[in-house]
Amino acid sequence: MLDKVLKIASLIDFYGALLTDKQRRCLELHYLEDWSLAEIAGEFEVSRQAVHDILRRSEQLLVSYEERLGLIERYARIEASIKELDECVSALDEWPQKEKIARKIRSLMNDFKEG
Repeated sequence: MLDKVLKIASLIDFYGALLTDKQRRCLELHYLEDWSLAEIAGEFEVSRQAVHDILRRSEQLLVSYEERLGLIERYARIEASIKELDECVSALDEWPQKEKIARKIRSLMNDFKEG
């Protein structure tokens, strides 16, 4: 279950803006704030079944966005490459340009994580 929560949380981070406010909020309440279907149903004044349907459809949408766009997969590959570059630069002992390159790589890492 924890794997599913982490997967949905990542999908919400990357693609949540593509959902309706209600879809996004239902997912956030259920997966990020651990609300039950009954609690969410009370919040939106709908049935538990309606909440279940919203969650199921919203999850399917998020998965389809990732299948088509692959942003999470791309992010993971880029992050791994940056980490590998950082490790390579750290392994350079006395190379004169080492600190300049290391600063540039760390700056790129920060830019990537913020963007």
